[in-house]
Amino acid sequence: MKKLFTLLFSVVAFATIGSAQQADIPAAQPGVQYGQKVDAQGAISVKALETALTKSNDFTGKVQGEVVQVCKKKGCFITLKREGNAEPIMVRFTDYGYFMPQDIVGKTVVLEGKGKVKETTVAKLQHDAKDLGKSEKEIAAIKKPKRDITFIADGVVVVK
Repeated sequence: MKKLFTLLFSVVAFATIGSAQQADIPAAQPGVQYGQKVDAQGAISVKALETALTKSNDFTGKVQGEVVQVCKKKGCFITLKREGNAEPIMVRFTDYGYFMPQDIVGKTVVLEGKGKVKETTVAKLQHDAKDLGKSEKEIAAIKKPKRDITFIADGVVVVK
């Protein structure tokens, strides 16, 4: 009985902590900042970032784009929309120091940080797909590494 009570208490405690972490993240409204403070002035478009990364493998600065996905587990990454059928840009946060709310999808944000072209392993791609809530079939279909743009953001501000 004592073990059952301890187990039940532990489950409730972890569930409460997990939901509290997401509840502590402010809703995505214009002007809300995540991470370091970011001024939206001088941000380039996602298209301009793509162009800059064809000339150099690294970019440091601000980028403005529309959020199309957010990690379903705790908001530990977002993706930004690209033109056409191109895969969205993966955006992670410096030292996982902050997280995004689930309602940020569809919002326009400005990120400040570093972008680069990088190869992502199959294991990492599958892990990210799982965090996005993809089906087991979709995850199993990932069989090749992907070379694409990634961005590490020091800060994010919602602009609209």
